[in-house]
Amino acid sequence: MEFYGETPDVDLTYSDVFLVPRRSAITSRLDVDLAPGDGTTATLPLVSANMNSVTGARLAATLARRGGLGVLPQDMPLQELDAAIRWVKAQPVSWDTPLVLPPDATVADAARLLPATEGHGIVVADASTGHVDADDILGVVPATRLGTALPDARLGDLARGRAASVDADDIESARHAFDVIVAAEAETVCVLHHGHLVGTLSRRSALRSTLYRPALDASGRLIVAAAVGINGDVAAKAQALAGAGVDVLVVDTAHGHQEGMLRALRAVADLDLGIPIAAGNIVSAEGVHDLVTAGATILKVGVGPGAMCTTRMMTAVGRPQFSAVLETAEAARIMGAHVWADGGVRYPRDVALALAAGAASVMIGSWFAGTIEAPGELQVDDAGRAYKESWGMASTKAVHERFGRLDPYELARKELFAEGISSSKIYLDPLRPGLEDLLDMITSGVRSSFTYAGASTVAEFHDRARVGLQSAAGYEEGKALPVSW
Repeated sequence: MEFYGETPDVDLTYSDVFLVPRRSAITSRLDVDLAPGDGTTATLPLVSANMNSVTGARLAATLARRGGLGVLPQDMPLQELDAAIRWVKAQPVSWDTPLVLPPDATVADAARLLPATEGHGIVVADASTGHVDADDILGVVPATRLGTALPDARLGDLARGRAASVDADDIESARHAFDVIVAAEAETVCVLHHGHLVGTLSRRSALRSTLYRPALDASGRLIVAAAVGINGDVAAKAQALAGAGVDVLVVDTAHGHQEGMLRALRAVADLDLGIPIAAGNIVSAEGVHDLVTAGATILKVGVGPGAMCTTRMMTAVGRPQFSAVLETAEAARIMGAHVWADGGVRYPRDVALALAAGAASVMIGSWFAGTIEAPGELQVDDAGRAYKESWGMASTKAVHERFGRLDPYELARKELFAEGISSSKIYLDPLRPGLEDLLDMITSGVRSSFTYAGASTVAEFHDRARVGLQSAAGYEEGKALPVSW
């Protein structure tokens, strides 16, 4: 990356800078390869944050199917982490994970999982076991039907006559799958293999399979990461997660440049697990040097830029994110390591700027928290708008989840030092309610950024990106204004 003009002598964040177009030989956004090249098998430079309100097994599987990487949070009990990792590994790669409910479930039950939006559906099956056979399937209720049916209506009644299925072995290509769905005049069809339900397909998911490459392990399964803290027997937990099949281990604490982190990293590195180890959070080249020396191969960079984080206002500690990424990425490159830019992205432009500064991937938190696949039930406010709850990982709510097993006295002591937002409504975008909808928007913008820079890979973008400084007015000028007549 180079600056357009003089190198600034102040730290910068994403809104302070812009990308300058260069002569380019890239003729199509589809000629761009977004694989991060950070030692993981991800094919998209997008990582979901290890926050309780952001990444669960459902979101991790969906993200990996499109090439990204989900990081399960360290607050989950080890048994639940193990189960979540194994669940992700068991999910289909070529099809969507089916959302199955019994016929006695109501529209209100379904609405807590899925909004009334196109491209999604609920398989209604009368199955008492975890496996659903073709004979068990009563039909598929399109998600759009949930918006017109009474809340107490039974899904079994709505599903009658709505069954459409295809055998997995008969699907020749994504185009063929799309044509099959169109011919069935259905929004969602069931995919069967040897008479068992293995997934679902919609027109949109068939199209997406031509644009994204799934992130897979050596056995052809979806990849998933998991986080551990720096306290307790970190090595034993890391060993257990590796045994469950985790593909990337994230050693995480708010202040990553500390002796506790270095001890934890050495303990994990000594296990020689054969998987990438990410660690953070840090914001300086010095932090990169110390954490890589201790065993990290990827550095999480960012203190205070997250939407749910109040660290900077509470402590004055942190650093504007663009400059933090720029410095740490250069230091990491010299040492053969990589950087994940963690937090502060609100638009696709911010993702592109993080990559321009040298990040291999960008971690996303609150943006993903407001999606169908994020943990937690869908809720609706008085105006009928769907939302999910989100909270910071240092907030009182997070403290309760992390230390809930302590006795009341010790828990009360922990609460005294909580910081961050304990509860915030993250509204689903009516136009982009699902994770994949956001991925479409983000990757479309980032691919275009690469074509403007004349770069076809992330590595080329690091070299060719030219960044200029702008005033606050310049930043506002770039925003679209609502049309009025």
